[in-house]
Amino acid sequence: MLSLPIAFSSAIGVFAPVFSRPVWQHVKVLLTGAVLAPGQRTVTAILRIMGLSAAPNFQTYHRVLNRAVWSPLYASRLLLRLLGDFQQRIYLFRRLTPG
Repeated sequence: MLSLPIAFSSAIGVFAPVFSRPVWQHVKVLLTGAVLAPGQRTVTAILRIMGLSAAPNFQTYHRVLNRAVWSPLYASRLLLRLLGDFQQRIYLFRRLTPG
């Protein structure tokens, strides 16, 4: 089981409803690895940085992107909402911070 910092877990947790529970476990690994991977963020590079390059279920992570049932449109709407919330927090922070 992947243990993530609370702030990161809550940020990516917004996308949990897009995926089924089993697929979500793999998506968390892919998202975490995408943040950590230097250079190209291919599935192979992500799994390598996460220490899973020799995992017996290696192909399962590739299937998340090309076979799992999920809605990229729904995910993009959630991302847009997340970015809007972030922008609003920055605006409020600047308005409330003296200087």
